[in-house]
Amino acid sequence: MTPLGFVRSPFREKFSVPRQPRLAARVRSELILDPPYSDPEAFRGIEQYSHLWLIFGFSLVPPEREFRPLVRPPRLGGNVRMGVFATRSPFRPNGLGLSAVRFAGMSVRDGGVILSFSGGDLVDGTPVYDIKPYVAFSDSVPDARCGMASEPPATSPVSFAPEAEEFLSRADPAIYPELADLITDILSYDHRPAYRAGSPDSHVYGFSLYDLNIRFCRRDGSVLVLSIASGVSQ
Repeated sequence: MTPLGFVRSPFREKFSVPRQPRLAARVRSELILDPPYSDPEAFRGIEQYSHLWLIFGFSLVPPEREFRPLVRPPRLGGNVRMGVFATRSPFRPNGLGLSAVRFAGMSVRDGGVILSFSGGDLVDGTPVYDIKPYVAFSDSVPDARCGMASEPPATSPVSFAPEAEEFLSRADPAIYPELADLITDILSYDHRPAYRAGSPDSHVYGFSLYDLNIRFCRRDGSVLVLSIASGVSQ
């Protein structure tokens, strides 16, 4: 398959990416279409839809050398094995993912099409292989059974240390829109390794967002953002 284009998002690494779409609704991303798929005619009528399905590739997951029928879902603490086709693990035979995102508009720059969307769970540079409109009457199943994912993951309150607050006070909103709220959306979910999930620890974690290095820790059931600095080195 040939990618239609590639995603531009604030996520530079897997660690900070929400584990499902639309958990961090403020995440703003773009899909940059490549020729010949960047023809505006191919998107005529797309403005009629509020949401889109994106079929993409897990580009940061190494290709499997051999089929592995069992995976360890983070949702179950990383200690329980389940069949790969009974999970949404990125470690799949063909490395394909599926996300429903909120469509935020189409623009044409330099003759090419760019689709804007929010609520994405896609790392920067993700290849997209197909785009389909989300159709509520057929795609939404309110009474569906959802197994281990019957409820959204738990969240924790997020606060900012003085050093982080100082950066937020001078951050350019044109470059970093809704930065404090975006960081809060992301860190309210537990992104730590599965064996640490749900428990406090003294470790300081870091992740990249845009070109920023964000350091945080979890204490007493809450998250404290220690610092925000330019530069993605950790």
